Amino acid sequence: MAPSAPLVFSGITAEQYTRLSAKARSAGIDLTGNTGTASKYGVEVTWNYRPEAQELTLQCLKTPFFMSAADVEARIQSLVTETRS
Repeated sequence: MAPSAPLVFSGITAEQYTRLSAKARSAGIDLTGNTGTASKYGVEVTWNYRPEAQELTLQCLKTPFFMSAADVEARIQSLVTETRS
């Protein structure tokens, strides 16, 4: 599977990023620091948070055969939306 297109979220405050990171960790994806790559159960994601621009970029790099990148992206979108609320 080729990597999906990056998802870019603007207006993510440092507090929101901290909450999002905690939610991701509770789901098994360790978003530690402002940039990195993590994998769990065959899902691999990369992220880059730029606090000065309040911009978060997330990209699904790999999924297992039984899950689509669209499923992972939908979950990412949901987590970001929940965090902004």
